[in-house]
Amino acid sequence: MKFVFASDSFKGSLTSEKINEILTNTAEKYFEDCQCESLLIADGGEGTLEAVITQKRGKIVYAEVENALGEKILSRYGVFDDAALICMSEASGLPLIPEERRSARKTTTYGTGELIRHALENGYKRLYVTLGGSATNDGGTGALSALGYRFLDENGNTVKGTGEDLWKIKKIDGTNAIDFSDSKITLLCDVTNPLLGERGATYTYGRQKGATDEDLLFLETGMKHFAQVAEKYCGTSLNVAGGGAAGGIGGALYAFLSAEIRSGIETVLDLCDFDRKIQDVDCVITGEGRVDFQSANGKVIDGILKRTSHYPIPVIALAGSLGDGAEMLYEKGLTAAFSIVDKPMALNSAIENAEELYEKAAENVFRLMKSVRK
Repeated sequence: MKFVFASDSFKGSLTSEKINEILTNTAEKYFEDCQCESLLIADGGEGTLEAVITQKRGKIVYAEVENALGEKILSRYGVFDDAALICMSEASGLPLIPEERRSARKTTTYGTGELIRHALENGYKRLYVTLGGSATNDGGTGALSALGYRFLDENGNTVKGTGEDLWKIKKIDGTNAIDFSDSKITLLCDVTNPLLGERGATYTYGRQKGATDEDLLFLETGMKHFAQVAEKYCGTSLNVAGGGAAGGIGGALYAFLSAEIRSGIETVLDLCDFDRKIQDVDCVITGEGRVDFQSANGKVIDGILKRTSHYPIPVIALAGSLGDGAEMLYEKGLTAAFSIVDKPMALNSAIENAEELYEKAAENVFRLMKSVRK
């Protein structure tokens, strides 16, 4: 038997490494001489840096940058071959800001721009930038400011790259901006939200970044204004699918730097050489902390099913929990999905006992598979 294990982490309880260890140990109990290929998988969010750099045998680079509130922090990014992987959550991430200090008006992506600049100055021309988990709603102006763009008000003064200053921007000066014509930037994005409107950056994600109802109207007005000024400057609309990712930085990097917006999981699977590794396998086991309707729209399991659909490979999902819409994955080729929770229990109890629960679920899966093969 040949298995490929490719599960996302279960946030707060199980890492991809631990899941792979449990699956490998359990598989070997039931199938002598089985081959187990363990992959570290993420969709561009938590765990992506470690997953890619470990499997590409790269290294971590450290740099002092600003967090979303402009405070100096020691951040990091990964490098491999001629490429750099920059996770904006490492500089401009929401978890880096205490809940009581979060403000969609005042936060900036400047630190993410500093990481991009640091990588370029160190000779990396191929950049992968993940857009998950930001604390920002600045339309990407902070990051662009770090890359040499100046955003000017009606008096010619440079404005800060924050959400509350977007409405002030009257002119864009790119005289001293870094030349990206010799670079290729790929944005890892697991959402398709546009920059503006009800499904846009502000109204979809603003509240979790500290915005009040009053803030939302103010920020959306500023974002619309900036988008109009930027489109005149770039000749390209920022209001594209994925443009609303991470407070608008998706649209900004797309328009200003000609970045490509791609599915996070699709890109990670390419970097991990997933298609080659599933050749001639008997089963793929994947999973996420919660499997529901979102899992069928650009998350880890969805991405894996798109790749395995070309082959007669059974795909089994082990999840912390199964929610509404999980059955949508069956239409996409999922063979079966199981929750590791085997009885009613509180969430904190499930998290505390996740390793034991996962092992029991894995035992049941491999017992069933062995029985079927007899």
